[in-house]
Amino acid sequence: MLTLATTTPGEPEIFASLQGEGPSIGRPVAFVRLSRCNLACTWCDTAYTWRFEGDNRPHRDDQAFARQANQVVLDEADVAARIMALGQDRLVITGGEPLLQGAALARMVALLDGVSVEIETNGTVAPHPALDSQVAQYNVSVKLKHSGNPVESAQIPERLAEWSAKPQAYFKFVIAQPADLDEVLGLIETYAIPPARVYVMPEGTDSETLRARSRWLAPLALEHGLRFTDRLHIHLYGDTRGT
Repeated sequence: MLTLATTTPGEPEIFASLQGEGPSIGRPVAFVRLSRCNLACTWCDTAYTWRFEGDNRPHRDDQAFARQANQVVLDEADVAARIMALGQDRLVITGGEPLLQGAALARMVALLDGVSVEIETNGTVAPHPALDSQVAQYNVSVKLKHSGNPVESAQIPERLAEWSAKPQAYFKFVIAQPADLDEVLGLIETYAIPPARVYVMPEGTDSETLRARSRWLAPLALEHGLRFTDRLHIHLYGDTRGT
């Protein structure tokens, strides 16, 4: 069984859209968003996947969500059938932290026919062996100090070294201020992350903020030989579920 996020109570967040970030930006894909996360970013734009009533971990909106309305549990075959019905040749699995449900994901992905799989992860959880062999691309969004997570929880040396050595892993760093790039450059050096697999992305949930931060982040990406990614879905649809 898989625990998914919802678009509305009882409706799983499974949909077709354009990938908004990273190496596959602009590509038509199917999305499935899972619930639950082992981290708690203060600026998280999908807090409804983890910050349920009774969870007091800090978040800038300080909003808690009713678990029953924001989670739904489905059989792996049901999830696979809904994905196949969308008619896309690529699937993006996001969250939350998808790799917390690695074994169930492996069973679900095995039921997909002709669909390549991309997984978005915070990089703290090792992929299940049965799942790893079925994944074409990982988007590893390592959380920096400004996320509010303890560094020892968000940046696990063993995991980062493993991701750096994995050719299908791309790194995506959320940048809120210019000084954040120093931390990124330090991680690149420490873990020998190939710069060609590093994307920097402005933090923000509205077009005005993203454009303002892009104006100083884009030149920094150019200066340091890193790739820049926008958040296309925010410009197209706003900060909404199922997009």
